[in-house]
Amino acid sequence: MKKSNTNAYMALVLVSIFWGTTYLASRIGVRHTHGLMLAGVRQTIAGILLTGFFLLRGFKFPEKIILSRLFVIGVMMLCLSNGLITWAMQYIPSGLCAIIVATVPIWITIFSYFLVQRTKFTILLITGMLVGLLGVGGIFYDYLPSLANPEFRFGIFLTLISCISWAIGSVLTARWALKINFLYGAGFQMLFSGIVMTGTAIFMGYSLPLDGFNKELWGSIVYLVFFGSILGYSSYVFVLNNLPTSLASVYAYINPIVAVLLGWLILQEHLNWTTGLSCLVTLGGVYMVNMAVNRNKKEYGTTKS
Repeated sequence: MKKSNTNAYMALVLVSIFWGTTYLASRIGVRHTHGLMLAGVRQTIAGILLTGFFLLRGFKFPEKIILSRLFVIGVMMLCLSNGLITWAMQYIPSGLCAIIVATVPIWITIFSYFLVQRTKFTILLITGMLVGLLGVGGIFYDYLPSLANPEFRFGIFLTLISCISWAIGSVLTARWALKINFLYGAGFQMLFSGIVMTGTAIFMGYSLPLDGFNKELWGSIVYLVFFGSILGYSSYVFVLNNLPTSLASVYAYINPIVAVLLGWLILQEHLNWTTGLSCLVTLGGVYMVNMAVNRNKKEYGTTKS
């Protein structure tokens, strides 16, 4: 038990750091190809590796109903979330994108209320939502001049849609509770979403620059496949199965800080006291929301709608 907990804490550290660095890797990758193509190739390769690993170990091919639901979840959480986030980073800083994504727990709480369980809206929960939105508002205030740029606004729009899509996909995952190994299922989600995104990018007229070896592009893809998808997601699943959910959610507060600092240090992205303080306010609001939801689960249990 002690060894399992130690490994789980180590996995939590990996998730907290590596998922924060993927924003930087994506931001570098989209310098050389379209965001949907980058995300599509990343997820396709990761999906092939994961599903291939389990199939070689003798796992049976999932039933059609499970595959269809894995497809839906994959489209929601990877195509319309990860794909759109990667696309958005062609237009907005990676740190700003990570801060907006940090509001996902708020969106999950809202959609869970209608699709899974009736969460009790306590003062703490409502305050947390308002504080989180106030923090995001502070960040937008700091970027007011940039909002005049149509491409910047489009990047913000893509990021908001990605947050909503991830939240709905997370809620559907909890509601359906598919009877399949988490990582095996994740492999199919990655594979399905990767094929859809790559196909969409090709249809839009984009492709990978294969006329020469681009160190930045392929370095980004390799990093995202192994450290973002395979190692990162595997570690996250291990954390969820060995630590309390409230503790597992710690990664959500560290990821944006890692992304903001790396974007500032390596890509010279905008960072001042207003942005830093707004980031902390946003994370504080998200923390309050998570705390309120966990208290509600303990006091009232889960009531299916």
